[in-house]
Amino acid sequence: MLERQYSSFTLEVGTDEAGRGCLAGPVTAAAILLPLDFQNTILNDSKQLSEKVRETLKPIIESQALTYAVTHLFPQEIDEINILNASMKAMQECILKLSVCPEFIIVDGNRAINAKLGLKSKAGKKLSKTEIDFLMAIPNQSIVKGDAKYLSIAAASVLAKTYRDEYMNIIHEEFPMYNWKKNKGYPTKEHREAIRKYGTTKYHRMSFRLLPEQLKLEI
Repeated sequence: MLERQYSSFTLEVGTDEAGRGCLAGPVTAAAILLPLDFQNTILNDSKQLSEKVRETLKPIIESQALTYAVTHLFPQEIDEINILNASMKAMQECILKLSVCPEFIIVDGNRAINAKLGLKSKAGKKLSKTEIDFLMAIPNQSIVKGDAKYLSIAAASVLAKTYRDEYMNIIHEEFPMYNWKKNKGYPTKEHREAIRKYGTTKYHRMSFRLLPEQLKLEI
């Protein structure tokens, strides 16, 4: 069973993202504050769970959370500030949306949640000085593979994954030839073959290597 807390703070929030390695669609983050008595023996890193289990867990997590938030950062902003910064910014925006102020934050990965704040871009939300100061003041800890160690990060990973999958299913209807309903924008052979055949869309990340170097893409 995953651990409940990393710190001694009562209001410890977990945060994670989904879609970092995709060629299309947003990077999606979630942040969540679980009650101290929260228990779930099925909950784990979302990558270790089937789609059916994730969809079963989603309403359970949402109904029991003290507060949670989900944020999409879209390809234009990803291309402007790079995917690593976009992933962190999405998590930062989630923290700002919470209805309860966190006393401590645990984040999946090896980078502090407030390592880089106030990134400028033409697209997306611009953080104010007040928001930057707020995020800077919250103690936090990055935890490698934290989504497989702590309940709150695992819960955030499930929310990020399910909300992102839902979004990809919607835009699949607009561009069914890429089969995003199945591959969710990841660089599968099928997805790359569709890019080679049909070109790119407004949902593709143009800063990514969409095709192997030996193939040419007319844009």
